[in-house]
Amino acid sequence: MRAFSYTRAASVAEALSAIAGAPQAKFLGGGTNLVDLMKMGVEHPPQLIDITRLPLAAIEERPEGVRLGATALNRDVASHPAIRARYTVLAEAILSGASPQLRNMATNGGNLLQRTRCYYFYDPTYAECNKRMPGSGCAAIKGYNRIHAILGASEDCIATHPSDMAVALTALDAVIQVQGPGASRSIPIHEFYRLPGATPQMDTNLRHGELITAIDLPAAASDPAATVRSHYLKVRDRNSFAFALVSVAAVMETEGGVIRRARIALGGVAHKPWRVAEAEQALAGKKADAEAFRSAADILVRGAKTYRHNTFKVELARRSVVRALTTVATTA
Repeated sequence: MRAFSYTRAASVAEALSAIAGAPQAKFLGGGTNLVDLMKMGVEHPPQLIDITRLPLAAIEERPEGVRLGATALNRDVASHPAIRARYTVLAEAILSGASPQLRNMATNGGNLLQRTRCYYFYDPTYAECNKRMPGSGCAAIKGYNRIHAILGASEDCIATHPSDMAVALTALDAVIQVQGPGASRSIPIHEFYRLPGATPQMDTNLRHGELITAIDLPAAASDPAATVRSHYLKVRDRNSFAFALVSVAAVMETEGGVIRRARIALGGVAHKPWRVAEAEQALAGKKADAEAFRSAADILVRGAKTYRHNTFKVELARRSVVRALTTVATTA
């Protein structure tokens, strides 16, 4: 790990001021990902600005939904009564990620900004990684690519996004609140993350110097008459402390056994949580049964491109979507 300077910000304004004149500086939350990357030699910011003491840890219930502070701990979100009751998919996603020790440290903002677990990105001894060293190539394309993307990838990068929380937030239509040097922004989560394209080193549309301050969850139901249920399914190599091969966040509003609205996001398959409006529209007005779920699953994986070691992910994704939606439909 290279030497770095450390500053603890006492206010949002102080944090923004500290980073404004330091183009390579990074904000430090729980450090559960950034510090690991620094130890591995992947990240080497010359300055860290500690934001853990900022007043951004509240979890607030509002008429329009729930606001999650950016520095609130993952464990506190997952155990909050409003999240467990009305946003079950989010509680399940957080509890499926990492370990209790990491959830006790990890912040909401840090969870959203964690970086891919691609083997070639994480190991600087591999010279080819466009995400780590733009223009160097992508070793994963011809290498061991079992965990890599089948959707939305490019010839420059086939890495996947690792966050479980982000997949659930995508299905919930969350909005990310951001404060910059001159103004604040509200970024719908589907606009927050990027596909790799020719710039895989850019994971999000967050600008340097901007700070995530909160995550807004809209009201759980669009119609008071509808029944809303949700579920997060994570398929992985082991049940503890493993990243998803495929995951599904499913939210469904039904009335009389008919689907009024469905929201589905896939994890482990793309550079960002994967959501296809056409698949959700195909479910609207249909009976909540296996036939409808299979049709939606087929649309979600349409256009998938596989590599030597990850062809299995296409069928795994299909079956996982059907299983997650079936679980939602049959939950009492």
